[in-house]
Amino acid sequence: MSKPKPRWIIIFAVICLLQLLVLFKSEGPLLQSTLPIDKADTTWMLVASAFVLFMTPGLSFFYGGMVGFKNVISTMLQSFIALGVISLLWYLVGFSLAFGDSIGGFIGNPTTYFAFHNVGLEPNAILSPTFPFLLFALFQLKFAIITPALITGSFAERVKFTSYLIFMCLFSLLIYCPLAHWTWHPAGFLHKLGVLDFAGGTVVHMSAGFAALAGAYILGKREVKEHHPANIPFIILGTGMLWFGWFGFNAGSALAANSQAVQAFGTTNMATASAMITWVMFDALVGRKISAMGACIGAVVGLVAITPAAGFVNLGQSIFIGFVAAIVSNLAVYYRQKTSLDDTLDVFPCHGLGGIVGMILTGVFAKDVGLIYGQTTTFLYHLMALVIVGIFTFGGSYILFKVTSLMTRLRVSPDDERLGLDLSQHGETLKTSRPLPVASLEKAQAELVEA
Repeated sequence: MSKPKPRWIIIFAVICLLQLLVLFKSEGPLLQSTLPIDKADTTWMLVASAFVLFMTPGLSFFYGGMVGFKNVISTMLQSFIALGVISLLWYLVGFSLAFGDSIGGFIGNPTTYFAFHNVGLEPNAILSPTFPFLLFALFQLKFAIITPALITGSFAERVKFTSYLIFMCLFSLLIYCPLAHWTWHPAGFLHKLGVLDFAGGTVVHMSAGFAALAGAYILGKREVKEHHPANIPFIILGTGMLWFGWFGFNAGSALAANSQAVQAFGTTNMATASAMITWVMFDALVGRKISAMGACIGAVVGLVAITPAAGFVNLGQSIFIGFVAAIVSNLAVYYRQKTSLDDTLDVFPCHGLGGIVGMILTGVFAKDVGLIYGQTTTFLYHLMALVIVGIFTFGGSYILFKVTSLMTRLRVSPDDERLGLDLSQHGETLKTSRPLPVASLEKAQAELVEA
């Protein structure tokens, strides 16, 4: 066994300290509630929560299939590790920052639900009036997990794993939690203005898209930019898992087993189908081949675009939203490739712009308050929200990347990048099921340098 580095001794000591802190913490009295638990709502929210969790492994297959052969494991792990890291952060303080007692409409009080204090099995009159409050916290956890995982596609194949872990924690606490509070907490300032985000177009996809843009800009180009996707079937599998899980993402955001959940279920499917077909037909129109990867990317763009609108629009409008988003993102991917920006898996053109299109069209089509109903207030507030969220998320993420770089370098070395992150960061490859010995890893690196 090699000698551990001092920083890992410190980190593990902190983890041990936290274990003792939560083990012996005082639970405090459970809040008494006279609200009855609705069994149908509780059952649906349990299922929806599981659906949303399933999306993160789906994302790992989706991203993992797109990168080069030497970076599949590292890319998949960057998504998968969020299941553990964000779960613990959310339990300790993240949920409280997002949904605790509002401080000026901008952030939750970190002590309100610290370590899930007062997050019990009774309903919460404001946030979960028909099912246990703990279930609401766990449902929202799944959204918090997938958001930083989405960002990883922008700096895949060159990010240092430890620097990603640091950034993920900072982003979750300082970017995601405030956005969730602004948008979904009843006292959040965007919520009070009437900004509509049914399931995360702003909180999840726009935030991930703008953070991805900042990450791609700061980390710079890859050493070897041209590559072939390692595994197209992985991409198809990941897309199917995402499409399946997204029903929980969107329909679950109705927070009840009701007609709005059914509406969101239907609009989610139709927007996705529309975007997928639009993407591949547009590819054919401009002289490109109809590809499996194009169909999968188009489907995901549709899922992204309908997210903010899912419970507020009808099926025909959802089909149009998928159509517009697919064309906008397809063009953005094409023109991004002609720039010097190396957004490895086009996170901003697909998730960032997909979320923007969805938010704008939500302001156009939202039932009773959209532009087509003669109302302008919601649409104008959505435009304002886009500007605020874009500046906050891009600027905040840029700063957090810089802060992370002060703690550890953001990129792996050029030699490690050429070797591949699977080997250089994790000592694993697709050809072996166990970590390589240190001597073998050093030998492989030496051979690469000599070559």
